[in-house]
Amino acid sequence: MESQVRTTHQKALYVNLDQSSYGTFAEIGAGQEVANWFFRVGGASGTIAKTMSAYDMTVSDAIYGPCERYVSRQRLTSMLDQEFTKLRGRLQQKRGDSTRFFVFADTVAARSFTRRDNCHGWLGVRFQSHPQADPSQIIIHVSLLDAENIQQQEALGIVGVNLVHGALVSHDRPEELIEALLDNLTHERVEIDMVEFSGPAFVGVDNRLVSLQLVQKGLTDAAMFTADGQVVQPADFLYKKCILVERGSFRPVTHVTMDMLRRAMAQFVQEPQVNGEEIIVLMEMTLHKLTDGDKIDPRDFLDRADMLCALGKNVLVSNYFEFHRLAAYLFRHTKKMIGIALGVPTLKEVFEEKYYKNLQGGILESFGRLFKNDLRLFVYPYLDPSTGSVITAGNLRVEPHLRHLYSYLIENHFIQGLRDIDQKHLPIFSRQALAKITSGDPSWELMVPTEVAHIIKERKLFGWRR
Repeated sequence: MESQVRTTHQKALYVNLDQSSYGTFAEIGAGQEVANWFFRVGGASGTIAKTMSAYDMTVSDAIYGPCERYVSRQRLTSMLDQEFTKLRGRLQQKRGDSTRFFVFADTVAARSFTRRDNCHGWLGVRFQSHPQADPSQIIIHVSLLDAENIQQQEALGIVGVNLVHGALVSHDRPEELIEALLDNLTHERVEIDMVEFSGPAFVGVDNRLVSLQLVQKGLTDAAMFTADGQVVQPADFLYKKCILVERGSFRPVTHVTMDMLRRAMAQFVQEPQVNGEEIIVLMEMTLHKLTDGDKIDPRDFLDRADMLCALGKNVLVSNYFEFHRLAAYLFRHTKKMIGIALGVPTLKEVFEEKYYKNLQGGILESFGRLFKNDLRLFVYPYLDPSTGSVITAGNLRVEPHLRHLYSYLIENHFIQGLRDIDQKHLPIFSRQALAKITSGDPSWELMVPTEVAHIIKERKLFGWRR
């Protein structure tokens, strides 16, 4: 039967016919669209112990306790905590030996007469994988992209059914569960930019790898996790922060990687708009940088993530090959200043017009989007191995018809060469360091910071062997 479960109707009915599952639905905002599916398909009396919705803020606070924002992870967690405790407390003695208890909750801000954008919500399910088990949990954040309220409500209901069905039926197959979250939907209707698994049903699941899968499978264009490995919702994490991003492969982190970040930060903090503001530093890996052939090696990704997290760095995984798309994503989450650190070879690629054929305005449209909010590019010099000459932002040669554009960006400080760099690091290239690591040549340790060498050897990253 399971192979036939495809439509939202079939998924809801499958859960209703499962006599071992019994739970509560608590929904705030956008109607009770998820619970409605289980009522609509029939057999809900065998699945639903209670449904409720506390729309009024005072009532909501009285039930779940006060919180700063009602559409937030904090509110969702308090809903799951309280409803699961009540459900199990009331029914454990009567049917705990034969029932897997679960609670689904959501808190959502959908389109309305007063809200025209930033339509999003937090959804979660806390459940037992088998009777008497300790509970496990899945929390997701969604953006609702439909133009009309009724369409957003419909999409929310479908995502909720997919989440409940996935938790109760596919919790032993997390990758399949993730991909199924958008069953019967399109990426143009819903974006899922955070998924967090926790509890005994997900022992061994690395939520950093889940973040990669969200981007890889097209559920979102970017996902983020912090230095301690915790997945975060980008809008919350970046809100009203200045942001400094370093793009790279980080395979491995070298002296150049860290020197670039230090010098970029030294210049970034001197910008008048940054003075006194909180700064978030992100190390960004694009799918392009993670792909080997046509595949992404999960172990290789986690090696890079382990190294960056051990260095105390936050990580952004994105599908933004073009810089203007990365900038647009960051501008969605903050109005503060943004800086991007990169090397001369990458800057040269930015000025290659072949990458902007899909834009009507070509490279000019791309740069208009990139620099519209005073974004800064901080450029690290490059030592040309063939000539021995050092190429900087100041002497880089672009195509003749783009030289005036380049000069304009330099003169107005949109592009800035990094100063006071450590010249002895210029001959270092990450691909050479990686080749030495995999071949057993110990000289790679001279190419990376001491703490990086220690991390690589301690955790046996990138195929290192004693």
